[in-house]
Amino acid sequence: MENYLILNTLNFPILSTLLILPVVGAIVAMFLRSETALKYWGLVVTLITALVSLPLWTNFDQTTAKYQFAELRHWFPALDLEYVIGVDGISVLLVLLTTLVMPLCVLCSWTYIKTRWKEFIIVTLLMETAMIGVFVSMNTVLFYIFWEGMLVPMYLMIAIWGGARKDYASIKFFLYTFTGSIFLLVAIIAMYITTGTFFIPELMDHTYSFTFQVWVFLACAIGFAIKMPMFPFHTWLPAAHVEAPVSGSVILASILLKMGGYGFLRFCLPMAPAATLYFVPLLLVMSLISIIVGGYLALGQTDIKKLIAYSSVGHMGFVTLGIFLLNDAGIKGAMLQMLNHGVTTGALFILIGIIYERTHSREIADNSKLGMFMPIYVTFLGLFSLSSLAFPGTNSFVSEFLVLFGAFDKYPVVAAISILGAILAAAYMLRLLQKMVWDDSDGHAPHGEDGEARKRKLIDCNMREFVQLAFLTVFVFWIGLNPTPLLDIMDSSVAHLLHQIDAGSHLQDAVEQGSGHHAMLENAGTWIKNLF
Repeated sequence: MENYLILNTLNFPILSTLLILPVVGAIVAMFLRSETALKYWGLVVTLITALVSLPLWTNFDQTTAKYQFAELRHWFPALDLEYVIGVDGISVLLVLLTTLVMPLCVLCSWTYIKTRWKEFIIVTLLMETAMIGVFVSMNTVLFYIFWEGMLVPMYLMIAIWGGARKDYASIKFFLYTFTGSIFLLVAIIAMYITTGTFFIPELMDHTYSFTFQVWVFLACAIGFAIKMPMFPFHTWLPAAHVEAPVSGSVILASILLKMGGYGFLRFCLPMAPAATLYFVPLLLVMSLISIIVGGYLALGQTDIKKLIAYSSVGHMGFVTLGIFLLNDAGIKGAMLQMLNHGVTTGALFILIGIIYERTHSREIADNSKLGMFMPIYVTFLGLFSLSSLAFPGTNSFVSEFLVLFGAFDKYPVVAAISILGAILAAAYMLRLLQKMVWDDSDGHAPHGEDGEARKRKLIDCNMREFVQLAFLTVFVFWIGLNPTPLLDIMDSSVAHLLHQIDAGSHLQDAVEQGSGHHAMLENAGTWIKNLF
């Protein structure tokens, strides 16, 4: 194992600390009674966790693709199962995204959550541990434990603090994601039986038959496609977003959806490279459908939260498009898109929570003409809306540009079709801005003297809300104007991933020479050329 790892050189086990801190915080929260004390305790624990994670950025070695800050301990020797955790240039960015977003989830719930604060803080902190655990796990059993572990807290968050249809949304979320997890578990067991190891880097280097790769790829892809979610597995997302409390929507958009993309990069591509090549046309078509269908459905929404939820389907379509281009620009663009979506869409859900607390409605028509009464709010709304539609100078522009660049370089027709998604994004975000900032002509908004009087009573963003949005604004412009540091961190890991795909597919091509499987690979190449 040591050949794949750079054992932790810091003076403390930083990754284990990140996993333990929220759990300890949740245990302490069990003994707190004051609502105020629980709020501040949750904020303090998430802030400390975020601060502890910062050395992952400052001490990360960009020149190697090995897993860094690694910790290795015996767990179940009888099964050769070790507690092994680490991060590379792909997972370290998602860990940092998680730790930096979680304090905002507490802040945006400060006045939104009205009841059961003790349970809310416990659920939020346990969720943080589970999400970090997914990104740092280096064996499949540990990965699966954390993957399933985040399911229950998210279910509870929707079921307890959700909206009017919270029962329907929470059960649908649980059933969809649990079903996908079963397929993933089957793949994990099959790989262990075949290789005798749960260690992820060794599973990546193992040579599997083409048939085995196909079944493993399909089993993993179903679980990851549901989590993202890709078309046609996307129907759970709008319900979950609309009914979840604001912090639940932020966690879903900023972090949980990224687990699907991370799974594709960590499991499907390196462990089943030949099957990946074979299924590339199907995944590209599904990505294009996600981009266009997500944008088209968002365009027709009158509920602000549902609009942003459907926009996530389109944005995550760009992630899978970039991943399955299987080139440097595409995968780096997909990684940046995951980070940027976490920043921008997380901010948009915070903005929705802010206005819902004031007007008690998520309908666009009930929240029109806000520019006259909430100038700070609409400034942030305009900024993050422009970021969402990938306006030049913002963070999302860089990621979508890289994905489109990778697409034009490999499949120009795919790139041309995906541009429709960018056009739809401009249409639905500009429509949202126009109606919320200036227009109330739909006839459904509060109007007349009473409506105007109610709007004049709206209070603009307070200091707590301003700090949250200003913090995320920094990343909109930092990534938009200087993405190089992020690209440099992921460079070695992406290059190694592409080498694994290339070496695995060529090795498989030689192993299956003259067999029906080799013919299938040749047909896959012809399929791609004919389609695109």
